[in-house]
Amino acid sequence: MKSTLNQIEEIKNNGYNIDFSEVFTNTFENYKKIAIYAGLILLVISILSFFLGGGIFASIYGVENFNKEFLESLQKQEPTPEMLLIYTAVIVGLTAIFGPFSAGFLKMADCAEKDQSFNFSTIFTYYKAPYFSRIFIASLLISLLTGLISVGLNFIGITFIDTLLSLGISLFTSLTIPLIIFGNLNTTDAIKSSIIIVSKQPVVIALLLIVAFIGSLVGFIGCCIGVVFTIPITYSVKYAIYSAIIGIENQDSIDSIGQSDWE
Repeated sequence: MKSTLNQIEEIKNNGYNIDFSEVFTNTFENYKKIAIYAGLILLVISILSFFLGGGIFASIYGVENFNKEFLESLQKQEPTPEMLLIYTAVIVGLTAIFGPFSAGFLKMADCAEKDQSFNFSTIFTYYKAPYFSRIFIASLLISLLTGLISVGLNFIGITFIDTLLSLGISLFTSLTIPLIIFGNLNTTDAIKSSIIIVSKQPVVIALLLIVAFIGSLVGFIGCCIGVVFTIPITYSVKYAIYSAIIGIENQDSIDSIGQSDWE
């Protein structure tokens, strides 16, 4: 099989064909296999994050101030440049740290597709070398770029363009992590390759991601807690898109495993 970079070069020169209905069908079939298990993991993590976040918030502002009036006053405050920068730094840091965690759901989708067993520890598969540093740096760079653009546009009051640019960056870098964990590309090659792939079929890929996003929102109907069981469809669609375009081989069959993060 050709290396991932050779495939990317062919895509750059000749493009590729992707069947919306086929990818959507594969997405749904994969999602059915991981929905319950992935949803339970997301539920546990969400509960733990809620209590952890609440504890940090209470320790900063004081438990006695943690009431409805205080929260309403925070919402009415106009964000200062310093607050925006701090908020951006926190979001960027969390995104980078949890990047390998998100990659674990793609691994779960891969196991389900190959009828291999998976469990809770599968989510932490990529918190190890060489994947952690690649995913961390890629997530850091992408979220940092998005955050800085957002802060800059908020300073001048152009929030609508901010949203469009953020969505655009998210779209064109959406295959970065799959390219790292399945294609064994380094950070820079993965980001560049994702942009190349998406730029050849942006409408089809955008529609697939939009449909998956809408599907994930179905969990809000009736009981909001159900959203944790619909969110995994976004990982299934990225897996299905990558599989349809590049294909996925066993990890030990990929020759580029020895690349450094910045090669």
